[in-house]
Amino acid sequence: MPEATSDATTATAPALPAPGVQAERLIELGVAELAGLSAAELRAFAEAAGPAAEGALLAVHPDRAPASALAPLLRREGRPGFVVTDMTDVDRFAPTVTVPDAPLYLVTGLDRGDHLANRTPEEALPELTAQDRTPLLLTEGIHWVLQQPAVLERNHCFMTIGSRLRKANGALDTRTPAIWISNGTGRDGRERRDAPKVGWCWWGNRHTWLGFASATGRRLQDG
Repeated sequence: MPEATSDATTATAPALPAPGVQAERLIELGVAELAGLSAAELRAFAEAAGPAAEGALLAVHPDRAPASALAPLLRREGRPGFVVTDMTDVDRFAPTVTVPDAPLYLVTGLDRGDHLANRTPEEALPELTAQDRTPLLLTEGIHWVLQQPAVLERNHCFMTIGSRLRKANGALDTRTPAIWISNGTGRDGRERRDAPKVGWCWWGNRHTWLGFASATGRRLQDG
């Protein structure tokens, strides 16, 4: 489970680069190859998205690029990202929201959800729904930090409750995924201090430093 953080900072999330720049970033990181896509396909998608996609996140469907493969690509202060050791089932956290049936799509109107900090996931989800917002998937949150690392700040990290794990009996697992910054304690190891970290929180627990990342929607280029 997550640990407390320190070093307060501002809570303003920085803007995303243009879709074409995001495409080049994914190509450089090897995400296109990981997803079975050519560089040309990624560039063509970004170009077709056009000016209307400014500010949107270019995302790869989680079936093509799972969280376990994306997390190590994260970087903060030279340290690679990682998944906590007790989340070996991270890729089983599947979407509970509608995601375009396509290898690439756009996520619009991103918000880190700082105003929902100190809510439980159970409390935050109805608030997002009432605001006609959709919670981010874990993979979408990772994509966001890959494209704009500064969005992950101490005391301003976030949960991604659009991804949940359904158990064999049909019930939802009470863990909810989140992305934050390691303090280098416990099983993380001192060498991972300040590294981006994919972990989990309990559905019924509150954390003052974790918001709830969300979006206004998901679409293809012509949506």
